[in-house]
Amino acid sequence: MSTHPGDSGRPLTTEPLSAPLEQLLDVLDLTPSELSAGRPSDDAVFAASSLHQPTGRVYGGQVLAQSLLAAGATVDSERLPHSLHGYFLRAGDVRQAVTLGVERLRDGRSFATRRTHAYQDGVPILSMIASFQLEQPGLEHADPAPQAPAPESLPSALELLGEIDHPVAQFWSTQSAFDIRHVEGPIYLQPGSSAEADQAVWMRSRGPVEGSQLLHRAVLAYACDQLMLEPVLRSAGQSWMTPGLNLASLDHAMWWHRDVRVDEWLLYVQHSASSHGGRGLGTAQVFAQDGTLVASIAQEGMVRVPDAR
Repeated sequence: MSTHPGDSGRPLTTEPLSAPLEQLLDVLDLTPSELSAGRPSDDAVFAASSLHQPTGRVYGGQVLAQSLLAAGATVDSERLPHSLHGYFLRAGDVRQAVTLGVERLRDGRSFATRRTHAYQDGVPILSMIASFQLEQPGLEHADPAPQAPAPESLPSALELLGEIDHPVAQFWSTQSAFDIRHVEGPIYLQPGSSAEADQAVWMRSRGPVEGSQLLHRAVLAYACDQLMLEPVLRSAGQSWMTPGLNLASLDHAMWWHRDVRVDEWLLYVQHSASSHGGRGLGTAQVFAQDGTLVASIAQEGMVRVPDAR
């Protein structure tokens, strides 16, 4: 396949490409497949593999990014994704291939719309609609970025998790494609110092990402899924180590406002407006290090905690 050619700018990272990032970029390199491998409504079909996960389940951000790239491969390279809306329907199995079927819903003068189904064993595990637009002039407005300490002044999750003698912690400290740094401190092992519904997190890839703006936007979709429900846990005084915690993404929406580079520091300013009925809502604004608002995100997830009232 693959994604549209052309680099979107010079990366500021000086570190070499890490093995986990290289593995991620490999699974995002989709293979065109025969239409007979898809559904009757598919206009294009791609095949993809999955990254290993300790749970054995396909990571939601991975299949979301793959679905966006599959859709983007069927539109003109001048049209970039400005929004997507996806539903996670079933848990995927990392041992099985993922088939991505794309339907061309509309090609207008400015906008193009695509529906992608990602499925295994003939049933969908994700259904997504994405909209693409030509770059056009228009009104200009954006929220300003809040004040935050520089990412270099904060400890990296890679270092913090590497000190923990736990299989999952060791997996994430060695296999993460991103450097993540929490402003308020992480909630990996224990709840935050206060039950707040807000947090801010710096993140960037562990090495340069060479490729199109479509690829960078897809990698952003991949990266953010691991953070989106943390404000829900933080607001309830919970952590990732809460006994019996059961958490899964249900649906995901993203809006890209401007070009983004995932190999430069990005500040995720997050909030949870509600938790109810075993579900929690997380939202985020994503800012470049110079304060430019590049994306907005919303995700609802299943969040079940034993004895929660």
